[in-house]
Amino acid sequence: MTQTTDQVAARPPGRPRSERAAKAIIEATLDLLAEEGGVAGVSIEAVAARAGVGKTTIYRRWPNKEALIIDALAALKAPFPAPVGDSVRDDLVAIARAFLTDKAENRHLDWYWSIMGGASRYPELIARFTREVVEPRRDVIRTVLRRGISSGELRADLDVEITLWLVMGALAQRARAFGAGPIPDEFPAKVIDALLSGIGTP
Repeated sequence: MTQTTDQVAARPPGRPRSERAAKAIIEATLDLLAEEGGVAGVSIEAVAARAGVGKTTIYRRWPNKEALIIDALAALKAPFPAPVGDSVRDDLVAIARAFLTDKAENRHLDWYWSIMGGASRYPELIARFTREVVEPRRDVIRTVLRRGISSGELRADLDVEITLWLVMGALAQRARAFGAGPIPDEFPAKVIDALLSGIGTP
């Protein structure tokens, strides 16, 4: 059937219905993960009821509960910015800022760690989450470090994996430091500068 101009104009503004439904489903999944103590407390039926959609709406996008949970957790982690390549420092500072932006929402941080606390009971799901969501972010840092070695900005004998953990560990620890107060705007740059003082070339 051909739509008239009046019919098109009558559509309400805003996000398409499918996009709104997907957002509601992801948020419902995250809420249930946090409230019910992890993966065991989530079911497709409970997510559908919380999101106000039918189960078929969920199954059109996700084949099972595990796939839905992976996407829900991924929503808490935005992709790192693509390296610009002007300098290792600039790229690492941009990545550090993006990492801490992920952690700025306390509710999101609580969700994430409450779920990770039960990770040992769901090794296959966590392995898939690590492979599909976490490792691509780590690869961005590896790319920057390897490029820095090639360009001579970083020491030729640099251990890329150890340096990766130094970057991620310092940022994650500060994000989880309860009672330490808001993270200062200059903190990401200070972390990277302190690191580069040891791994950079003169």
